[in-house]
This record gives sequence, structure tokens and C-alpha cells, in this order.
Amino acid sequence: MAEALFSLLSLPAKSKGFTAYQYTVVDEGLASSRPNKTPRLDADSDPGSASRSRDLVKGKSVEKDGPLTVEIHDFVAQALDSLCDNSLARLKFCLRVILTRESRDILPTTYEGVFNDCRVVVCAGAKGAALYNVLVMELDRSCCNLRNELGKAVEDQDSIDWLNRFVQVCAWFEGQVMLIRALLAYLDRAYVLKTPGLLNIHDLAFTSFRRHVLDYTNIIDLIRAGVRDWLSWERNEGTENTRRVYIRDLVTHLVNHSAYSVIFERFVGEQTLAYFSEEAEKKIHQLGFTPERFLEHAARRVAEERERALVVFQPTTVSLVERTARRGLLEGRLDWLASGAIEPLMKARAADQLNTAYTEFTAVEGLNILCREFKIYVQNVAANIIEDTEHEDTMVERLLEFKVFCEGALQTAFVDPQTKQPNREFSYALTDAFAYGFKVRKNKPAELIAKHLDRLMRRGQRDMSDLEFDQLLDSVLGLYRYTDDKDVFRTFYHRALARRLLLERSASDDFEKAMLKKLKEKYDPEFGMGDHMFNDLALSRDLLYEHRARLPEGSPQRSLSVMVLQRSHWPFASRKKDVDLPLWMQSALAAYVEFYKSKHQGRKLDWDHSIGTATLKSRFSSATKDLTVSLYQAVVLLLFNESVELGYKQIMEATRMDEGELKRTLQSLACANKKVLRKQPVGKDVNETDVFYFNSEFTDPRAKVHINSIQAKETPEESTRTQSHIDSDRKHYLDAAIVRIMKAKKELTYEQLKTQTIEAVKSHFVPEVSVIKLRIAGLVEQEYLRRDEDDMNRYIYVA
Repeated sequence: MAEALFSLLSLPAKSKGFTAYQYTVVDEGLASSRPNKTPRLDADSDPGSASRSRDLVKGKSVEKDGPLTVEIHDFVAQALDSLCDNSLARLKFCLRVILTRESRDILPTTYEGVFNDCRVVVCAGAKGAALYNVLVMELDRSCCNLRNELGKAVEDQDSIDWLNRFVQVCAWFEGQVMLIRALLAYLDRAYVLKTPGLLNIHDLAFTSFRRHVLDYTNIIDLIRAGVRDWLSWERNEGTENTRRVYIRDLVTHLVNHSAYSVIFERFVGEQTLAYFSEEAEKKIHQLGFTPERFLEHAARRVAEERERALVVFQPTTVSLVERTARRGLLEGRLDWLASGAIEPLMKARAADQLNTAYTEFTAVEGLNILCREFKIYVQNVAANIIEDTEHEDTMVERLLEFKVFCEGALQTAFVDPQTKQPNREFSYALTDAFAYGFKVRKNKPAELIAKHLDRLMRRGQRDMSDLEFDQLLDSVLGLYRYTDDKDVFRTFYHRALARRLLLERSASDDFEKAMLKKLKEKYDPEFGMGDHMFNDLALSRDLLYEHRARLPEGSPQRSLSVMVLQRSHWPFASRKKDVDLPLWMQSALAAYVEFYKSKHQGRKLDWDHSIGTATLKSRFSSATKDLTVSLYQAVVLLLFNESVELGYKQIMEATRMDEGELKRTLQSLACANKKVLRKQPVGKDVNETDVFYFNSEFTDPRAKVHINSIQAKETPEESTRTQSHIDSDRKHYLDAAIVRIMKAKKELTYEQLKTQTIEAVKSHFVPEVSVIKLRIAGLVEQEYLRRDEDDMNRYIYVA
């Protein structure tokens, strides 16, 4: 009776439940009548009265003046209390069954019955608090049982297999919590939500699990032991453990219970640091790993850790593991690694491994250490190449090769990952290193760079495109940037350029002009002298064409080629002694002098035959050849038209050539690869007792044969004279700079004058402080400057 009544009263408002029961309508005047019989009254004799009575019986309408009264007696409330108590008891038993792993009991009702019991207890009986307390107690009991189960399971399982048991427990518990949330939905919605300060079923269950299971030291130690053993196994074996899936599931459950960072992540970081710190010590001190090998090992191990973390751990742990592994391997060893690894890696040109080093040092914020060692190595290598006097002929090639590799390393190995551009600190370090390296030897690097450019301009581009050849020239000029001796480079380049132009040995006038323009605009304005040289050549060609036009057809003088040069634009000193030319050559030159003076009165021509060339038609037994030789070689060969053999002294008397020049000329004709003369006795050197013969048996596959002349090697005396000439020019340059500065400033201290003088001449050379001091003293003696009477360290300009 009570259950039926409760069901009736708990129906929704729009239900037709009340029609299932007969009810009584109490009306004044009809109270004694039976409810299913309506007496017919006289006043209701109309046709509608009967229908009204029928409607009354059927419950379709009620007289407006007749109230509806429903009476519920005390026995119904008592029955409802009894019903709620029974439902609460069933719910407690059901919760115990649901929250007991491998329970042998079965639920006394269906899931729908559990759901209805919860509704009865919470909604009808208003006993949500009692049910909530029952749930708290059952959850605590269940979690304690789970903790005890896990504690016993470790006795017959290893630590990694135990993790599987733990994962199974977590999965079972989480599943049961989901079931309880569904069955006790009315508790969550009708009681917990309306009661401040209470946890919902999910949070309550997970809080209980964490308090009774995850917060226990023994359980935490067991979890960490399994994780440690798994990590150590994979790290030692270098392969994936078949039970890795346990760890992935463990991570998922710990995240669900908000215990991942405390129990797992922090421990993994600590264990990783300890493991790799120990491994680093073992590899270095026991196994003797070299820095470059250890660096490669560290990069590989960090990559392995990252790969494993990406698969197993949470994203936040990936960076932690990677960072901690590097820290364990590299911390405290950066100086040893940088100083020991840079040199072998740079020597081996191992760009990939250098990039690995850059990446690792970047990750541990040690780039300043790596950059420092990179700079030291580059500086030492550049200095060693420049100081190597035995192989200075290849100095520029070796510097270029090393510089190209270093610049390539900047583009590939030392690249900022954010900007994708070479790291600026490494770029600055490379520039500074080469500049310091060049300082170990004055003058010579600048001289050799100029001579290397001379060889390139003579050789030309060959199989290279214009762009490739231009880039090659730019790379050589890149070395020129590092030298302080710009005036030395300019002197030697000027001389080499003059010889190329006069001897027509330059591969391309266009490249010559482009190079001069580049030098003038980007390096040194004084390279504008090249424009005057090309102007002289153009004027000379015009004069020569005019001279030839005045000669009769077939005149042998038409073969004469003369270049008239202004001495101030060309780096040649006047010669005090020159060769005696044959009379017919002298006659041709005299005719040109007469023509030139007719055009330019008051000018004097001085001949320089040392850079002259000639083409001789020579008749050998096998064939007739055209020999292209220097003018000195031509003068010697022409002597053999009159005699079959000539001694050294006879040739000397006939030519009156300088002794050293004559020996080199004869050596090029009789001792080199192309021997158009023979010498007795045979040998590589020319002596005063030697006799020379015309070699009529000379052969060569080409019809036109070029015979190189032997260039004189620079003797120590000549080197000293060249250096003396450069030093003399520098003194004049310093004097001019000092006077110019003092004229503008009127009064300066010694330190101010020294600093401004260095700044004024640094585009040409960097003077030594001692030289500046001597030049200032000289200018004081010459009364361009004077010392202040009160302060001897202050100089005053004398107007």
C-alpha cells in the first residue's frame, strides 16, 4: 500500500496516474449518497442533466462548489521511512559488492533497481547525507583493500610486472567509479550539487584512492622502482623493452589521478640526472673517451631519451628528460669538451659533428665556451700557416681553403635555429681570429696575396664561368681585409699589374678593370692609379698606329711595338745599365724617337728593355718555329746567326748585359725544358767557362713556341731594399698625417695625437707606437711642432 502510494505521489505533474484509482467527491447535500450513484432531481430533468451526472462519475468534471480532498494517514509516512531505510541498506551492500575486486557476492537487484533506490533515498527520503557517508566509507574501505593487495603482490613479481598489477588495479577502480557515478546520479545531482563544500562522486573516489594508495610511501617506492628498472634496462640494452606498454598505461592513470608530476615526472628527472652523470664519469675516466667521441655519444644518448619520452611520457616530460640527460652528460665538462673536440673536428672538416656540438652546447647555454675555443683554434691555424716560411709559396691557397671551410661551417654547423642564419658571435669570432692570425707576421701576407692575385689574373677563368671566377677573386680579397699592411699589398699589386699590362699577360682587361674598381671603391682609393695606366696604354696604341701609318709598306719597322708610359703612373725605376741591342733594332727605335719628339717637344724617352719581348723565326732541322722570347733572350739568340758556338764571356762582351741577368737568360735557353741552345759542360747552372751552341735538333709539337724567362729570386738585399722603400713611404705618410692633425687641432697631448694618428693611417697600415713617437720627435726637431713649456707631454702646432 505504501509503495503504491509513493509511486503515485512521485509521478510527474503531467501524468494521468490519478485516473488509475477511484476517488471520492464530497459534495454538500450529497454526502450520504454513494459516489457511483447520482440521484436524479426534478430540477435536472433537462437533457443535459444526465450527461452532467455521467461526466461526474467518469471524473471529467467537478462541480465548482465541491472541493477535492485527499487524505494521507500516518501509516503512509511510516511506510516511506521503512522504504528509504531498506533502499539505503541495499545501496550500501551494492556499493560494497561493486567496490570489491573479485567479489563473490552478487548484486541483490539490477542496475535499474540501484538507480531507483538512490532516487528513493535522496529524493523521497531526503537522506542524501546518509548515502554520501556510506559512499565515503565504502570508498575508503575499497582503497585500503587495494593498497593491501598491491603490497602483497610485490612478493611474487618483479618490479616491472608489479607495475602491470598496479595498472590493472587503477583501471578496475576507475571503471567502478564510472559505474557508481551512473548508478548514483541522483546523489550527485540532487544532493551534492546543492550542498556547498562536498566533492562529487568522481572527485571523492579519486581523492580517496590518492589518500589511501598513491600517498603511501611504500606504493610510491614500488612505482618508482618499476620505472627505474624499466628505464635502466632500456638504457643499458639500447632497445625497447616488451613491457614498455605498462609504463604508458601507468602514465595515463597517474595523470588521471593528478599524481603524475609528483610521483613520476620528478622522479624520472632525478633518476635521469643520476644515471647519466654516472655514465659520463665511466665513459671519460674508465673507458677513456676522447672529447669528440664523448660529444657524439652524448648527442646519441640525448636523442634516444627524447625518442623514448615522445612515445611514453607526457609532452612536458619530454623537454625535462632531454634537458636533464644533457645536464648529466655535459655539466661541468664543457671546457674540456670544447677545447678537446673543436680541434679534431675542425681538422677532419666534420661539419655534421660540429653542428652536433653546436646543438648540444646551445641546449646547456654553453655557446660562449664553444665560440671561444672556435676562435682560438682558427687564430692558431691562421697564424701557423702565415708563420710557415718553408711553405709560404702555398700560404694563400692554404689560407683560402681553411677560410672557405670556416665560412661553410658558419652556414651549416653554427646556425641559429630561430633565425636560420649563421650565429653572429661565431661570425665575429672568425673575423677576429683571422685578423689576429695575420698580425704574427708583418708585410709578407699582403705581398703573397698580391702575387696570388697576379697568378689568377694571368691564368684567367679557364673552365670557370664569369661568376665563379669573380667569386674566386672576391675570396682572395677576403684575405686582404685581414691584413694591416694595405700599402704593401698595393705596392706589389701595382708592380704585378704593370707587368701584366705591358707584357700582355693578363687574361682579361675587363676583369683587370673590374678588380681595380672594386679595390678602389671598397678597399683603398689610391688604386685609382690603375685608370692612368690604362689611359697610357690607350694613348700608346694610338701613337703606334700613327707611326706605322707613316712607314712604307713592307718596312721591317712596322713590326716594332712601343709603349710610352708616364713614370709617375708606373712602378718602374730608371735603369742605369741596359743591354746593347743590334744596330737594326737601334735604328728602328731611333726612328720612333724622332716621330715621338715631332709630336711632343721637350719630352725625353728612357728605354727599358727588361720587359720587352720579341718573336724570332728560327730554322731547326725538323721545322721552322716561331719563338716568343724576352728581348734579352732575343739579343742572345741573334748572336748565333754569326757564330756556331759562343763562350759565356763572348756573349757578355757582345751584349754588355748585367751578369746576373745574363746567367738567368742563358739558363732559360740552355738548361730549361725547351733547350734551343746547348751548353758544355752539361749542367743546371751557368758558369763563366761554359760554351754554348745552337741546338739545331730542337723539336716541339707546336709551331709557335713560348720560352719562359727565369725570374730572379728576391735576395735578402733586395727584400731589405723593398722594405726600406715601404718604410720610407710610411714615414712620409705619418709625418703628413701628424702635421695635418696638429694643424686642425692646434694643441694635443701625446696620447691624443697618437690615437688620432693611428686612426688616420689605419686604412693603409697600422704603425707601431715606437715609430709614431720617433716621427713626432722628428717633427719637433724640424720645428713643425713644439712642446708646451708647462706640460712636456703636450704638443703645440707651430704655424
